[in-house]
Amino acid sequence: MTDDEILPGCPTWPAEFAERYRAAGYWRGETFGRMLRDRANAHPDRVAVVDGDRRTTYGELDARADRLAAGLRGLGITARDRVVVQLPNIAEFFDVCFALFRIGAVPVFALPSHRLTEIGYFCEFSEAVACITTDVEAGFDHRVPAAEVARRVPGLRQVLIAGDPGDSGFIALEQIDGEPTDDPGPRPGDIAFLQLSGGSTGVPKLIPRTHDDYIYSFRASNDICGVTEDTVYLGALPIAHNFPMSSPGTFGVLHAGGRVVLARRPSPDEVFPLVERERVTMVAAVPPLALVWLDAAAGTEHDLSSLQVLQVGGAKCSEEVARRVRPVLGATLQQVFGMAEGLVNYTRLDDPEEVVLTTQGRPISPGDEVLVVDDGDRPVAAGETGHLLTRGPYTIRGYYKADEHNAKAFTPDGFYRTGDVVVEGRAKDQINRGGEKVAAEEVENHLLAHPAVHDAAVVSMPDDYLGERTCAFVVPRGTPPKARELIRFVRERGLAGYKVPDRVEFLERFPRTGVGKVSKRDLREVISRELVPELGKDAGR
Repeated sequence: MTDDEILPGCPTWPAEFAERYRAAGYWRGETFGRMLRDRANAHPDRVAVVDGDRRTTYGELDARADRLAAGLRGLGITARDRVVVQLPNIAEFFDVCFALFRIGAVPVFALPSHRLTEIGYFCEFSEAVACITTDVEAGFDHRVPAAEVARRVPGLRQVLIAGDPGDSGFIALEQIDGEPTDDPGPRPGDIAFLQLSGGSTGVPKLIPRTHDDYIYSFRASNDICGVTEDTVYLGALPIAHNFPMSSPGTFGVLHAGGRVVLARRPSPDEVFPLVERERVTMVAAVPPLALVWLDAAAGTEHDLSSLQVLQVGGAKCSEEVARRVRPVLGATLQQVFGMAEGLVNYTRLDDPEEVVLTTQGRPISPGDEVLVVDDGDRPVAAGETGHLLTRGPYTIRGYYKADEHNAKAFTPDGFYRTGDVVVEGRAKDQINRGGEKVAAEEVENHLLAHPAVHDAAVVSMPDDYLGERTCAFVVPRGTPPKARELIRFVRERGLAGYKVPDRVEFLERFPRTGVGKVSKRDLREVISRELVPELGKDAGR
């Protein structure tokens, strides 16, 4: 693949690697448009997507994608044009995606939680010609920032609304229609879409994914995760996020010919009735959400017996929570560790129980290459902690239009610097307390064992003497226990003294990232804003 054959600004694999991945059978020359057409031809009347009372078959989804693609072409959207797509968990998400895939246009996936700053940046930075969003979601009117973005970004020619455009002057998505053509569409090596990095600072970087590499990632995931045409997958996390989109996610289930059921909100009062009604077999959650479901399931009257696999990813699932999954839900826990940029690991469904409970599995592909290195990029000895580097058939070779950052984030021979520290967890979750390293997840696990603790997050706080101390934020079950009681509880569990939290603070709920993970960045801001003036005081022991 030469530079003039891809979207400008998108690094991709050198020819020798592309040839290697094709020869190994990882890349099979599929495109998203061809994938849907094949499933529609094979079983046109099988239900593909369930959204409330709407049930869309594969044949209907294929036909709608064709007609919507023709209508979008009529608006002047062509191959390689970028289109920002910000839709909640609704059936229109798949109509829009497959229509743009058919054209060869490039969706730029945004999340429903994004607002003016992010949407404006995505549209301007990607030079988008159109934005497709919704009307009102979770009480927020997305037409308002869309109007402001349309004024600010001169190249943005169209804004389409899934729902009621109101008096915005925008076009309703349902009005977009046209007569299908025989356009050949994109090639397997073309950029399929730009998705968002999982970075926790600033606006996300844009990740270019090709049809070849992304389809391989969820096709291989299907084999590992047992996804077949009988799978009923519940999309409860924001479906534009990488985890519920491809691990194996909604696209993996559609590739297998299964059924995708959409939940607008991940709360138990919406999720549990859908599991019962649709006989859901698989669902994905981040650890805080899984914890909420486990607590609610203990007293639910809904029949959750169809659930076979609960995937937990996005952050490490504590062992205390992991051990509750099978007894409470009767489902197999599958731990998932990965990143939108590439490398994904799963525990296997037939792994020994202790492996499932205490690890985040093994890589998807025999083609995944992994290095563990020290700060100078030198390989560490077996068993030592180091920085995780990776490359492979679905790990990108660079971010979109980010040459300066790519020079730091990727090695000269194409390994991606993941930012993860193997063994101890993510580098940002490792607290250096006077030279002693404290793994936040280990301490959180001990706190979660206390019956009065619903959730826990341990972060660093500045200290003039030690450099960093530990602060444990706790969401209690009911009446909060005394801080000194929790500290004593952790100490009595045999934890090293330097790992015992220096401070305990109680919150009603944790701040969340767009996909529902605990935002430790926001918790650190709470420390700097509210607690730093008091750091010299007693922590409540």
